[in-house]
Amino acid sequence: MFQIAIDGHSSCGKSTLARALAHELGYIYIDSGAMYRAVTLFFLENQVDLYDHAMIQQYLSQVELSFGLADTGNRTILNGRDVEDRIREMDVAAKVSPVATIPEVRRKMVQRQRELAKNHGVVMDGRDIGTVVFPYAALKIFLTATVQRRVERRQLQLFEQGHIVDYEDILHNLYERDYIDSTRSDSPLMRSPEAIVIDNSNLTPEEQLAICALLARHRMEMH
Repeated sequence: MFQIAIDGHSSCGKSTLARALAHELGYIYIDSGAMYRAVTLFFLENQVDLYDHAMIQQYLSQVELSFGLADTGNRTILNGRDVEDRIREMDVAAKVSPVATIPEVRRKMVQRQRELAKNHGVVMDGRDIGTVVFPYAALKIFLTATVQRRVERRQLQLFEQGHIVDYEDILHNLYERDYIDSTRSDSPLMRSPEAIVIDNSNLTPEEQLAICALLARHRMEMH
């Protein structure tokens, strides 16, 4: 099936693009970042020691993830509970990158992502989609944006959810996540050689969707 992989740093608008592109093409959208956030929330709620591999395995085996649809879009379901809003809060954001470096977590998430993508055209966003999850994706996009624009977008997103967070706190969180994501030993964030780089710092969501939809349809014709 036709797979589209969208990678990039946090708060570059990957999920916004992936969700819109999937809708435009009639494909399934899978939010891989939400999956790691849901595992992070579960670990936080159960006070899992991130250095205790036996404990990680024990609690990871209890994680069941899926996605539901609502008027507001995709909803992340953790063990039957809608956690979409909760996983966007800052305490989860502060811990998601360390959790995502854990090999056991990455293996389980990649397996689940591939299961969700079976027999469907799919758009998935994350940090290792084009390099690890779907290395043979028909279209790979790597999103980038200036740090200032990324912080502004994240601050607006949190504000719309009812959270007022200081600019410097978000900036520190983004720098920390960038470093962890890019230097982790298991599936680090990197641009696939085949990926098309799009800097969306000065693009509207509609403009970047139009660009990527054109790219996708061109690749479909080639296939």
